[in-house]
Amino acid sequence: MQQLAEIERTLKGGAEAVGYATGLWTLARVRKLIKQQYGVQYNPSQVWRILRQLNWSCQRPSGRALERDEQAIRRWKRVEWPRIENKPSAKGG
Repeated sequence: MQQLAEIERTLKGGAEAVGYATGLWTLARVRKLIKQQYGVQYNPSQVWRILRQLNWSCQRPSGRALERDEQAIRRWKRVEWPRIENKPSAKGG
């Protein structure tokens, strides 16, 4: 039980805290974490069972970036896309 609590503390700290570029925990990342901390290598289905035991669920990141600039996107669709779309192709026609 202590090991599960340690794993959960690490997971709650975020993937960036253990060196990943994003905060997304994947089964592969959790599997690697368990292998590094305890020297035990589980297959992905076993890792999933551990996560379910900790009441973690599968979640997907939202599809839109927080930095998304809606006004710039509307301008690009209104101005740039028609300009690009109407440009003659390199094949001459």
